[in-house]
Parts: sequence; C-alpha cells; structure tokens
Amino acid sequence: MQKLMIITSYFPPEIGAASNRIFHLAEGLQSDYDVTVVTPLPNYPTGKIFEEYKGKFKVKSCENNVNIVRLWLYASKSKNKFVRLFAMLSYSMSLVWFFVWNKIPDKVIVQSPPLLVAFTCMFFLRSKKRKLILNVSDLWPSAGFELGALKQGFSYKLLQKLERFNYKSADLILGQSNEILTHVSKITSKPQLFLYRNYPNIKRTEITKVSMNNEPLKIVYAGLLGVAQGILKLCKELNYNNIEFHIYGSGAEEEEIKLFIKNNKNLPVFFYGRVDRANLHSELKKYDIVIIPLLNRIYGSVPSKIFEYAKLGMPMLYFGGGEGENIINDYELGWVAKAGDYNNLNSVLKKIDKAELTLELQQKVKDVAYENFDLSKQLILLKEKL
Repeated sequence: MQKLMIITSYFPPEIGAASNRIFHLAEGLQSDYDVTVVTPLPNYPTGKIFEEYKGKFKVKSCENNVNIVRLWLYASKSKNKFVRLFAMLSYSMSLVWFFVWNKIPDKVIVQSPPLLVAFTCMFFLRSKKRKLILNVSDLWPSAGFELGALKQGFSYKLLQKLERFNYKSADLILGQSNEILTHVSKITSKPQLFLYRNYPNIKRTEITKVSMNNEPLKIVYAGLLGVAQGILKLCKELNYNNIEFHIYGSGAEEEEIKLFIKNNKNLPVFFYGRVDRANLHSELKKYDIVIIPLLNRIYGSVPSKIFEYAKLGMPMLYFGGGEGENIINDYELGWVAKAGDYNNLNSVLKKIDKAELTLELQQKVKDVAYENFDLSKQLILLKEKL
C-alpha cells in the first residue's frame, strides 16, 4: 500500500476544528494509504503538555489504523510574540530532526497555518519525486492582521514571503473556502486547487427535542474561547431580555468570561467549561439555537461549526460575515446578523419566534446537511487529486 504522511500542528486528543479536520482526513485516507500523522505532543488550547505526555520527547502509536508520531515542542499560550515564536520554532526544529532520521513518503500533506511550521516542511521536503499537498485552513498573515494580532511591518512582510513560498512550493492546495482558493490563485498558478470543506463525520440520529414556547430562548456557544471568537464581548453586548446564553469550551478568554459571570450574577449567562465532543453533541440538544460568532469578519474563514451543527439539526445564528454567511443563507440553516454589529445581532434575536423552532425545522436543517455536506463524497474526489 502506498504511504502518505500528514504533518499538522493540531490533532486529537486536542480539541478544535483543526484537530477534527485532520483526524477525519487521516481516517478517510487510511483505506487507500498507509497513513502516518506527525504532530506535536498534545498541548492545545491549554498551552501545556497534556499530563500523560509530560516528560516525553517522542511518542509513537497506532490509532484507527493510522500511525501517529508525536514530537516534542515548547508548549505555551503566552501573549508574548517572542515566546509564541519560540514555541513554533521548537516544533519546526523537531520536524527537521525527524526529517533527517526518517524516510519521508512521496506524498505529504502539510497543514497551514502555522506558516513557520508549513514553511519548514515545504522547504525541507521539496523534491521532484515528492508531491507536496498544502492544506490551507486560514489566510495568514492577513487573518492575523484582521484579528488585530499582527501589525503591518517587517515581520508581516516576512510572513507574506513565507506564505508565497509555501503556495508556490505546493503541487496541490486544499482550501477550506472559495475565498482561500481565490487568494492563492492571485499569487501563483502552479499548484492545482481543490475546495476541501471541513465536513464532520457524524452518524445520523433521530431528533427528539422540541422547544417549549413559554421558556426564554436558549442560545448556546460551544468551542474555543479565543480572540477570534470574541465570546467575552458577546457576553457584554447581548440584550438578555427573554434569552439565556450558555457557553461550553476553553481558551484564552476563559478566565475573563468566568469573572464576567461572577460579577454579573443577575444575567442569565452560564459557563460549563470544556466537554468532549461526544458528550457535547448530547448537551446541545438542550438548547434552541447555536450561535457562531467571529469578533471580526475574516477573509477566507468558514467556521467548521456550520457543517457540524447542521448535521445535528441545530438551527444557527451566524455572526461573522463572509462566505459562512452565504452558506447559512443559501442552505437556509438559520439566521444571519451583520458582522460586528451588535445592535443588529440583538434585533435579529428579538425577531426569532420560538414557535418557529419546530421538529420540522430541525429535520430540514439535518436533511440539507446530509445531502450537501458529505465527507465521504468529498474524500472520493480528493483521492482522485492526490
């Protein structure tokens, strides 16, 4: 069987869209390839090596017929840019060491961002005999600039050069959105381009919950509590007249959100922390709608939660703009509020009639998802490109 390697900075047991995407990709390819995933020791989003991996330099395992090699890195979630840079450099150094002492297959899929890690792979693995596939989930450094995490200057221009090098070194680029593929095509015409959405692999189940009209509208957010999502600001800006806001997850804003709830006990805001994915799907059934927010509209970004929640039959309120907004509207998956406009968000919430949240609506959302967001069909098309 032909060998294929996937190099990523995120992989289960870490949580989040990136780790889930790569897990499903590896799982989907293992029937046709001998798949090896190279990834750091688990540390995201806590910024600390998970307890069972502490003190280890390299861990090898086989899970679901996928070979997994976990390499050392200096784990950190520091806001200091130099500490973050060192953390990325540490994984890049581990990768170079791994490349030197191990035979690398002729097909390699590289996750980007982080740009520096992707650059390390694209630079050291270049070969006429090897096919390099770049899986682009976000457009860095431009996404970092839009989030306010990066400023234009020398370092920004350097990151742009790394970005261009990565695209031009790839034979095939998998983009999570049409906006990403459009951006890449403006930089280089060399690689083939393939739209590869972050579709989840969820077994179909029956919908049983129907909303009670005499209760407040129960809104839930589940996921990373980072800068991009802006959940702390959302807590502060929501109009709580006849709504409840329930939060699941962990990340950089977690402690601030807890403090906000502690200082505003009169508000119906509830925090439950991190819940594993299987239990989370069960928990979500308690709520009326899920909210998918982005602090700022990020060009190229399409939150994977759209596809996951749709398959669960959950109506959505999307608050992020861009291509994600189009998907919600085109497939009639819920409601849309103007990105960054909290007055409009509250206005949309006020207009949501709980009488509309029927079993039929939930079933319609689920049917649309299973018809249009099919991971297995997407993998078949991808295998033809590899």
